[in-house]
Amino acid sequence: MTRYDGDSERTFAALPPAHGRGFTLTWWGQAWLKALEETALDLSQLKAGRRLARGGAVGAVSVRPGRITALVRGRDRTAHRADVLLEQLTGDQWDRFLDMAVERAGHVAALLDREMPPHLVEDAASTGIELLPGMGDLEPQCGCEAWDHCAHTAALCYQVARLLDQDPFVLLLMRGRGERDLLNDLQARSTATATSRPEVPDGSARSEPAGVDASEAYATGDILPPLPALPELPAEPGTPPSLDTETPPGPGVDPGALEFLAACTAVEAQRLLAEALRTDPEQHRTGIELRLDQDVVRLAAGSPVAGVAERLVDGSGRSREGLATAVRAWRIGGVAALAVLDEEWTVEGETLARARAALESAWDEDDPALRAKGNRWTVVGAPGQLRLGREGRWWPYRKERGRWAPAGGPTQDPGTALAAVRLAGEEQA
Repeated sequence: MTRYDGDSERTFAALPPAHGRGFTLTWWGQAWLKALEETALDLSQLKAGRRLARGGAVGAVSVRPGRITALVRGRDRTAHRADVLLEQLTGDQWDRFLDMAVERAGHVAALLDREMPPHLVEDAASTGIELLPGMGDLEPQCGCEAWDHCAHTAALCYQVARLLDQDPFVLLLMRGRGERDLLNDLQARSTATATSRPEVPDGSARSEPAGVDASEAYATGDILPPLPALPELPAEPGTPPSLDTETPPGPGVDPGALEFLAACTAVEAQRLLAEALRTDPEQHRTGIELRLDQDVVRLAAGSPVAGVAERLVDGSGRSREGLATAVRAWRIGGVAALAVLDEEWTVEGETLARARAALESAWDEDDPALRAKGNRWTVVGAPGQLRLGREGRWWPYRKERGRWAPAGGPTQDPGTALAAVRLAGEEQA
């Protein structure tokens, strides 16, 4: 929990013990601790400070321009006020920092994301501003009257490293500017810069190139920390929040339809994440933009509630039975299966020759009598059909209640596909 006292002071509640973990994960937090460890003359006091910080001996931390303060309990449980001082930036230095930040919008965006990219620090240094402390910059003051960093001030510094991990604006406040004041100054300068830009002949403002120079970005490669490990794939899609509230929906808003769409989106998000987490780039599939009629079938395959299902039937251009058949195809093979269901095309040339050869070699005996029409070969006197997809695979179909319906997934062998038709008939018998 953080308490704001105006914009010139922030007070952070005492953090829990840090057993079994490092104090900082960010490169700027590590730079803060490096300044402490290079400054302290007594390494035993640093070790004692780490133990105190890990054990939760540091109380609430107050951060003000030029100073951080906390009560720290020593091993004997005696509380001492510990302060660490850091020199504030001058007015001229802040002006230069703000001018630099306005020129590169990415710096401000990174700070708002609670990040401190290396090039921000480097750009500031190029204008003579050292944001991060260096050796000797962290000046200790403690109620135990130690003249150098003691266990209490060291513990405070270790605790502040954890705060810096969460929010680099803590460092900027120590340097003299609170977050709100800083952002207000940046906005004012951005507005002034935009209004003072020269205009091009057509009357529009001349835009400055955005982003970071490629050579500069490449040069930071050996400074940046390693990328984090890939996240684990959730076992199930997330559950969207319920929209069943006491507030009535607005005109034309169907809460049930929105909940259904949110649930479908969660399923699709999990599928996309699974694709992204695959280690073999060749396994990644390129997304296909669905036509409206295909997307209606995809949504219907998500088992919508009754009201939504009726709306999908109305918008699909199919009968209720036709949409059910399309959903069945979608669940078997997605877009490819839906195309085989809907499309009848003429097989010609080399494709026809390969199809005939496959049919002739599919059975050693008891060849079924087939009647060909387009890409469909229907078994004479039986409710079975083979459909050739444009990708060269055979899809099994079976007539059910007067309608042809998919009976299984595709295969390269027409004999195997027809066996799937017979198996489907036996299961329904």
